[in-house]
Amino acid sequence: MSTSIAQRNKEDLRSVSVQEFWAFSAGRYALNESERLLQIKQGFAAHLFRAVRYTFNLEDLTLALLLNASISTLERRVREQEALDTVASERLDRIAVVSHLAEEVFENREAAAQWLSRPNKALGNVAPILLCETEIGAKQVRRVLHALDWGGVA
Repeated sequence: MSTSIAQRNKEDLRSVSVQEFWAFSAGRYALNESERLLQIKQGFAAHLFRAVRYTFNLEDLTLALLLNASISTLERRVREQEALDTVASERLDRIAVVSHLAEEVFENREAAAQWLSRPNKALGNVAPILLCETEIGAKQVRRVLHALDWGGVA
């Protein structure tokens, strides 16, 4: 009985986290660059790393590389209610903005998350979410998304 309750609580946490990520993503898109930059410098709430993990089904090592922070550091920041550093916050912002574009292209959050999480031939068989580690990689992902949206060649 307690196993099913624990499982249900984990599923609830996952669902809430995924919803939180998409709300965060939509919020990033609504801001201008100056507002985004100010928030990046202030640092985002550390618990958002879990939202990224659940939204894109990322393993700990992959998530640590993507956000340039160890999972233990991220968990400590959550426990101590510390904000993410500028590097992790900037990467999280980039992921959110690219995700919002994917959501617009696919007109479905789940489809967008799946597309971002799977290796893509047009991107060298790398999952688009992983390319968001750098701005150049994110630019490549945006290029492919625009091509899909406009029916052109990536």
